[in-house]
Amino acid sequence: MKDKSGKKKQMQNVSFKSLEEFFEFIPPDELKIVEALRKLILECIPDCEEKLTFNVPFYKRHSNICYIWPPSITWGATSHHGVHLGFINGNLLQDEIRFLLRGKRKQVFWKAFYDIKEIDANLLRVYLHEAVLVDQEKAKMKSKSKKKIKRSLS
Repeated sequence: MKDKSGKKKQMQNVSFKSLEEFFEFIPPDELKIVEALRKLILECIPDCEEKLTFNVPFYKRHSNICYIWPPSITWGATSHHGVHLGFINGNLLQDEIRFLLRGKRKQVFWKAFYDIKEIDANLLRVYLHEAVLVDQEKAKMKSKSKKKIKRSLS
């Protein structure tokens, strides 16, 4: 995509080469929340892979499970408030209390945190553990469908 001057439009305001660069960039008030959420994720999903995607940390086992997106990292002209903890398959999580925000999205749901005191670690643990179960179940289903395809081709 190009802007009116013909230059390539940047979708983001940053481009990090490492998680360390990401953490160094984040303002202190956001960083406290990011670090608390990260600690909780790594505690609940100790075997996850943490990597930068769209210049924010995503956490994955079989597939992406969740991410942390601080407001200082933009996406195109879109900006948001609060540090988002997003669930890639939020639509598959039990959320009777409507804890997660949906916006106009059909799959990815999130919770925005404006202060570290808002983080309910026990409630987030429940959501994170369920997100891991969804990830495992989707991986099993994918594996079963691959086996069926192989059998039908044989």
